[in-house]
Amino acid sequence: MSRPPLPPFTRETALQKVRAAEDGWNGRDPSRVALAYSPDSVWRNRSDFLQGRDAIVAFLTGKWQRELDYRLVKGLWAHDGNRIAVRFAYEWRDEEGNWFRSYGNENWEFATDGLMTRRIASINDVAIAESERLLHWPLGPRPDGHPGLQELGL
Repeated sequence: MSRPPLPPFTRETALQKVRAAEDGWNGRDPSRVALAYSPDSVWRNRSDFLQGRDAIVAFLTGKWQRELDYRLVKGLWAHDGNRIAVRFAYEWRDEEGNWFRSYGNENWEFATDGLMTRRIASINDVAIAESERLLHWPLGPRPDGHPGLQELGL
């Protein structure tokens, strides 16, 4: 199975990879998202350490059960060869209706087939008022016309 675009990445193909990841995560389908990762992919997400697609599916299932009304924006930070660095922000609410904006950075490493073999994520959560939300679109992928990280001042 191949998952284009493939490394080595150019700026254009790195941007395509970042947007595809953003769209996938905004779809909030753990099984579908996990297909972007190699079967033995290694993750560090905050203080969680995972390996393999089954672990990724379980992790994402729990995440999106806790993080309601999830909306994510990713931006390319850097790329080189088979690696991409991104920064991101996402907004979500808990079951009590408290809103949060989570900020972070990810480092990605890819196999030659375009599947991600390593994902290292550092993330911080900030409580926000609902009136401070910046990511407004119907659940699912961010519409093309919606501002990105830089335009939003994030």
